[in-house]
Parts: sequence; structure tokens; C-alpha cells
Amino acid sequence: QVQLVESGGGLVQAGGSLRLSCAASGGSFSVYAMGWFRQAPGKEREFVARIGWTGTTYYADAVKGRFTISRDNAKNTGYLQMNSLKLEDTAVYYCAANIVRGLGRKNSDYEYWGQGTQVTVSS
Repeated sequence: QVQLVESGGGLVQAGGSLRLSCAASGGSFSVYAMGWFRQAPGKEREFVARIGWTGTTYYADAVKGRFTISRDNAKNTGYLQMNSLKLEDTAVYYCAANIVRGLGRKNSDYEYWGQGTQVTVSS
């Protein structure tokens, strides 16, 4: 069983940056693909980015060129560097690990989830 804990969220002005972390424990994080999702108020949780255990990345169009997903397997930690933040990036951000079906772009593709961290972008 893998436990995921996100951190690094907060309040930032539009155009600013934040780096989210996802610390994993209790399992073989280094061999799992991991992803980041977000859920804005009143909206469904949506895919943001994913990274394979070899480092292959894939991004949602809304964040491509602004966000970077990465991982440090030695630290059992994944990251989401968010630059040029926009008001519409405001959401609770969740990390997920271990794709059990599909391509890792849907909520149902992942086995493990963190509790989420709030990111608020102000004008």
C-alpha cells in the first residue's frame, strides 16, 4: 500500500510560480508512473500531467509549456513545477501513482491518491 502526501500549495499572484511535491511511502514508488490532477470548485477532477517510471512525460494542453512534472526516485518524491500561473489554475491539486488501466490520463487509471493541496492564484 502506497501513501501519497502533497505539499507546496498556497496563494500566489498571477504570473507567479509554485512547486508542488508528492512524497510517497510504503511501496515501490520508483517503478510506478505518477500523475497530477486538479479539481476546481464546481468542476470535475481533470488531468494535468503524468510521468512514467523512466521519466517519459505527458501534459494536458492547458498547462503545456508552463508546468513541468518530474520525479526523484531516490527520494520517493514527485514534483510539479508551475510557472506563469493563471487565475484558472486555481484548484486543489492531487498526485496519483500506479497506473492500473489506460494511459494515466483519467482518474480511474490510478490506484493510489494523495489528499490534495490547495493552489490559489490571485489577480
